[in-house]
Amino acid sequence: FYSPMPPKKAVEEGPKPLFGRPTTNVKIGIVGLPNVGKSTFFNLLCNMQVEAQNFPFCTIDPNQSRVAVPDERFDFLVDAWKPKSVVPAYLQVTDIAGLVKGAAEGQGLGNAFLSHIKACDAIFHCVRAFDDADIVHVEGDLDPIRDLQIISEELILKDIEHMEKTVVELEKVVARIDKTKKPDFELAQRVLQQLKDGKEIRHGEWKAAEIEIINEWYLITTKPVVYLVNMSQNDYFRKKNKWLPKIAEFVNAKGKEPIIPFSVAFEQKLTEVSPEEAEAMCKTNNVTTIMPKIIKTGYHALQLVHFFTAGADEVRAWTVRKHSKAPQGAGAIHTDFERGFICAEVYKFDDLKELGSEMAVKNAGKYRQEGKTYVICDGDIIFFKFNVTAAPKKK
Repeated sequence: FYSPMPPKKAVEEGPKPLFGRPTTNVKIGIVGLPNVGKSTFFNLLCNMQVEAQNFPFCTIDPNQSRVAVPDERFDFLVDAWKPKSVVPAYLQVTDIAGLVKGAAEGQGLGNAFLSHIKACDAIFHCVRAFDDADIVHVEGDLDPIRDLQIISEELILKDIEHMEKTVVELEKVVARIDKTKKPDFELAQRVLQQLKDGKEIRHGEWKAAEIEIINEWYLITTKPVVYLVNMSQNDYFRKKNKWLPKIAEFVNAKGKEPIIPFSVAFEQKLTEVSPEEAEAMCKTNNVTTIMPKIIKTGYHALQLVHFFTAGADEVRAWTVRKHSKAPQGAGAIHTDFERGFICAEVYKFDDLKELGSEMAVKNAGKYRQEGKTYVICDGDIIFFKFNVTAAPKKK
């Protein structure tokens, strides 16, 4: 009798490589036109009083800071263990001076600013959606869509400039030195064409191998963007702003990315009053501070997740890139941990919260041993076992 062969098992494809540098030492830059609230927002993020003046180019050198990533799970672990040492996850933030139209050709202080953006790994794109006669608008009047387009076009122009040089260089390499670089040359031409069509590279369809090559070109338009819409306090309280639907339409037409409406004026006011007055203000107007959400969204836009190590000595959040496997997580703690990795003992935060203790998690059979292929999930609690005997091999 005829017995059909069982269907072949589908080959499981791993996750596509991510755009950007393969490191956790990454930062997010605050970008926008002058006088949209960037420096005030930066001050609020890190309570650092950098200059915030009503003048287009008051922030020339990028101000950098790192801010703790709010995490209720981390707070719960600290409360449960009451450890001697506490180390949260951090988001590194850079305040970049206001870009203006023509920055790619060096208008304002354009080229310096664009190089600062290039050194970042993701972007907080801050756009102004409030009228205020006392705060000058560099373009003369309020139009957030035009402002979004100005920044978007300047970043694309900077990438076009870079890719035109890359295409010329690769063409010479293929003709005279190395014919195997032809696929790179053809990819560079496609990338350049997409940019000339006005499309950011992160919104294109690229194969895994192509992303690896594109990453070597460090393009600004591969960087993830979080749009921050700075509105008046009154609009924030009403949860309405006439520009929001148009901004959402603009952003979604390019490719869906996070949009967070907020009010710098309101957030600043919260820091100027006592905690009790701030709480009363929020309650009266049925609003809350949006800063924790902005920080968390920026952190995850950088393709970062964190796992916890927890005990009486220390509760700590360790940052790794999304899709990292257990040995890479061990390496975040110490290179010896990665080199001598044996296994990871893992349990989920939700199980700990529900069951009440590590012992209860073990008794419920939810404390697992995982090997080298285990992909770390955000919020895992991990204990690594390792054994290092020999010195690392010299490469």
